[in-house]
Amino acid sequence: MPTATAASKTAAPKPVPVPNADFYQLIDLLTPEEKAVVTKVRTYMRTRVQPIINKYWSDDAFPFELLPSFKELGIGGLGYEGYGCAGGSQKLYGFVTMEIARVDASICTFWGVHSGLAMGSIYLDGSEGQKQKWLPQMARYEKIGCFALTEPLVGSGASGGLTTTAKREGDTWIINGQKRWIGNSTWCDLSVIWARDLADNQVKGFIVENKSTPGLSVEKIEHKIALKVVQNGQITLKGGNSFRDTARVLRMTRYMVGWASTGIQMGAFETTLKYAQERLQFGKPIASFQMIQDLLAKMLANLTACQCLMLRLAQLDDEGKLDDHHAALAKAFCTAKSRETVSWGREILGGNGIVADYNLARFFSDAEALYSYEGTYQMQNLIIGKAITGHGAFV
Repeated sequence: MPTATAASKTAAPKPVPVPNADFYQLIDLLTPEEKAVVTKVRTYMRTRVQPIINKYWSDDAFPFELLPSFKELGIGGLGYEGYGCAGGSQKLYGFVTMEIARVDASICTFWGVHSGLAMGSIYLDGSEGQKQKWLPQMARYEKIGCFALTEPLVGSGASGGLTTTAKREGDTWIINGQKRWIGNSTWCDLSVIWARDLADNQVKGFIVENKSTPGLSVEKIEHKIALKVVQNGQITLKGGNSFRDTARVLRMTRYMVGWASTGIQMGAFETTLKYAQERLQFGKPIASFQMIQDLLAKMLANLTACQCLMLRLAQLDDEGKLDDHHAALAKAFCTAKSRETVSWGREILGGNGIVADYNLARFFSDAEALYSYEGTYQMQNLIIGKAITGHGAFV
């Protein structure tokens, strides 16, 4: 009887699938030109940001060394037309947001605050002179902006309860008050400050130059457990043409948070799957265990549902049909699912899931911040509830 050789007894291991969070191949809905932008951003985030971001996250520091190369991506003012902005569809804006958050939510927040909130406020509500003056510089990252709405004692009640006040005296405005949790504020060039006009009790926006305005000071918020790379500050103001419409800006930022929380889930899923494919227990990769596959499948289902929801939201936005309640549903659903998804990923990584070196801890912590900022889960549901019942349940 012939004897089998060692080579014939040992079959080559079957290659495992490369982790890919685009299960429904949604990238194929973009044009070739849009795909090229997304690919450029993806490559940049994986090659330039991923190798260094855990250290900066652990150190509560911002990687200023990346700014020159980040500018070269050409995504300043993505989704806005004219004024030197990158332009493009809201669908492209969403996919780029996902790609950035797929690696790091803090860098996504830096970009979203500057390009989305600060530039978006001026683009949507500023005078033509303000647009001409600020948007081209901001699109080139020559001037970095922040968005200051939240206050130390005012979060969800910002629409009618701001304590920061503005009073007109001749050709100038005197603004007094404090703002808290303001991303980029410790180092940026200008702030869009929202304050209550004492003359008519209306909330209005003011463009304030941080480095040359007397009476403005910023204190960095220390000891955060989430979005640690973002430099949040508390602005104190003691002391142009204003704009009033915060609703359109908040609609836009809630939309951005939906994309970002979906990107976090993509990064967490791919990180977890790769870990499960490589981690051996009982002589086998844990990815071969039934309970691990169950969790991975649920992670993928969550993020795919969020991707499809956000894609439809982008279509509504491009068609001019996006309303507050649409954005509220996306923000509430996607951030809630993000918390669930990353918690399953942390569970699979076990003890390694709380160590920054394995990336999952960063996604796990950052998802908490996205769940709360730009309007809490409960406030989003009240916006939705009013739209579907016709009755406002706000206090």
